[in-house]
Amino acid sequence: MTAPKDDTPFFVGYLATPPGLRLFLTATCLALMLGAAGLAYAVAVTQDDPGDGRLRFDFGPQTVMGVLELTPAPILHVTQGTDAIPVGHTLMLSGQGKNGAVDRARALEGQLVSATGILLQRGNLDMLQLNGGNNFRAADDQPATLPDIPEPEPLGRWQITGEICDGKCQAGAMRPGNGIAHRACANLCLVGGVPPVFVSTQPVDGEGFLLITGAGDDVLPPALFDYVGLYVTLEGDVARHGDLLVLSVDTDTVVLAQ
Repeated sequence: MTAPKDDTPFFVGYLATPPGLRLFLTATCLALMLGAAGLAYAVAVTQDDPGDGRLRFDFGPQTVMGVLELTPAPILHVTQGTDAIPVGHTLMLSGQGKNGAVDRARALEGQLVSATGILLQRGNLDMLQLNGGNNFRAADDQPATLPDIPEPEPLGRWQITGEICDGKCQAGAMRPGNGIAHRACANLCLVGGVPPVFVSTQPVDGEGFLLITGAGDDVLPPALFDYVGLYVTLEGDVARHGDLLVLSVDTDTVVLAQ
């Protein structure tokens, strides 16, 4: 007696796909691809907007002159600007890659200097990434009297909540330049001397970004690197240096925000 023939399609990897399974497999593959795309979209829309910060290569190299101040991070009070960097603006300075500009700036403190680099810009947070070579130097003609620059204006002690970031990535070198996803990168930048900034959840004298230092205008203590990228509350003295706020943090007050 001959067994009845079973015509049910059966898939074998090394054989041609049976006609009866082709429609099913095609539909399954399309469903998986659409499902993966939908899942990726759902995850993406839950992430914070990285903002409009970026390296302004579209502006081209910017050459400005100004008086250099160490806070201890180097900042430049611009006395001769460009279309993108107005006179009177105060710029934070960094080197290329994950490097600051402190070592290059020490010998120039209090002098009129010429600086060439690429502008990083996020809202009202600006930084100049200095080019290499002789693009950051004392001005050829040092005046007998330096141009007038604003004296630091104490604004008192503040308690604020927000996040400690590296100023370069936060200004636009990376997107996003904050949060847990960026924490390791931020710490590497800070170890390399990139100026740290505090991103406040509420305006401080009208500003949302503050250059942050240790107590007494010392460098940011390494102990605070453990708080980088986290939501924290802290206290410190704030002073306005030109149009840039500088926060001298009291390290004993830093706690994770509730």
